[in-house]
Parts: sequence; C-alpha cells; structure tokens
Amino acid sequence: MLRRYVIPSLALTAIVAVVLGLLYPLAMTGIGQTFFSYRANGSLIKENGKVVGSALIGQEFLDKSGNPDPRYFQPRPSDAGTGYDASASSASNLGPGDPRLIGNVTGVNIDGPNPYATPSDPWCVSVQATDKDGNAVTDKAGNPVWEKNKDGTYVCNPNTVPERALAYRQLNNLGAKVKLPVDAVTASGSGLDPDISPANAHLQAARVAAARHLPLATVQSLIDKHTNDRQLGFLGEKTVNVLDLNLALDKLTA
Repeated sequence: MLRRYVIPSLALTAIVAVVLGLLYPLAMTGIGQTFFSYRANGSLIKENGKVVGSALIGQEFLDKSGNPDPRYFQPRPSDAGTGYDASASSASNLGPGDPRLIGNVTGVNIDGPNPYATPSDPWCVSVQATDKDGNAVTDKAGNPVWEKNKDGTYVCNPNTVPERALAYRQLNNLGAKVKLPVDAVTASGSGLDPDISPANAHLQAARVAAARHLPLATVQSLIDKHTNDRQLGFLGEKTVNVLDLNLALDKLTA
C-alpha cells in the first residue's frame, strides 16, 4: 500500500513543487528581466540616477504647506489612503445617488431643501465635528454635531463632486460655466491612476504657465507632445501621464 500510493504521491508533489514553485517562477522572472525589465521592475522613472516615481502610479504635487503646487499639473483625485497610497489602493464605490459623491440633491437623495447648503455649495454635505483626539462629537441626545466655519456656514465634505469642482475651478481660475472633464472631479477605480485627460491638462495650462512665467502656447504644446494615443489606436481614450509631463516642465525651465 505504501509503495503503491504514498510514494508516487510524494514524488508527484515534489515534482510539481519544483516545476511550479521554482523552475516556472525563475523562467518567468528571467524572461521578464531580459525582455521587459522596465515594466517588470515597476516602470520606475529616474532623474539623475534617483527614482522620482513610477509611470504606473500617480502621485501628488504639493507645496511646502501641503496644498497643490501651482507650478505643476495636478493628478485626478485619489481615494487610496490619504491620496495615492499604493498600499491602500481602493475606490469609493459610491452609487450615483450617494450624497457623499454628488452632494445633497433635492429629489435624488433628499426630499426638501438642503439644510446644509452654503452660498458656494448648495449641495453641501456637512462634516461631523471632532474633538482634539479626533473623536466624533455628538450632543446630549446623541445626535451628530456638524462642524461650522467662522461665518456660521457648514463645513462641506471636500470629496463630493461639487466641492471638488469648486476647488478645481478656484485652483485654475475657471469660471462657473466652464465645463470640467469627469476625471478632474472623480477618483479612479484604483485611486492610483497616473494619467489625466488632455482636456484636464489643457484646463490647467494657463495656471501652470503663469506660475512658471512661460507663454501659454509653450505649455499647451508640451501637453500635446506628451499626450498618449489610445491603446492599439482604438481602445480607451487619449491620456497624459502627469509625472512625465511635470518632468518635462522642469527640464524646460531648468
């Protein structure tokens, strides 16, 4: 019985372990490093021998105060951790009528007027106040206490589409009637999207040109040069890699 069943089973297990657990991974690693080393190693981008990012993972471009740096093109919003955290890749997974996405909209997710509306954001979704330890504040009856600004208006959730649109318009000095591309106000499915649409990039061009004292035409031309075509010529949409474009900007003004 031992020789007939156990020994062949052990031999087959050892063969499978060696072939699939050792030889196959080594072969795939060798092929990847030989023919696709750039992609196999994370599509890392280096400047002067130093890794500055990956072509596959977005990153933020902030000033010393933690605000979007006006000298750089900004990526789309991110729901991965505190923003572009590769260890916390995720999307919001909010439905199209969820107030945390579209705000409080009468007839969609609320019946009457929005009680938290502000002069700038009629769809405001209020934010619950927190104490010094970060705990949510409630009143004696256990009801949430909503955070307010100094002028008495409610503090709005900054991650709703209306609030993101307000922030985007303010950063780029855009009027209220300028149509915004969807990638400017929504996060990607992974939260790590390294690309933006050409329309998004061109709406940021005037702000970047002014901050760097460059002709607007020069910045727009740079966007065009760094616009990637659709995959295979017909899949998806044209994209602009934010890191690649910003590195080109730095070289232009170095």
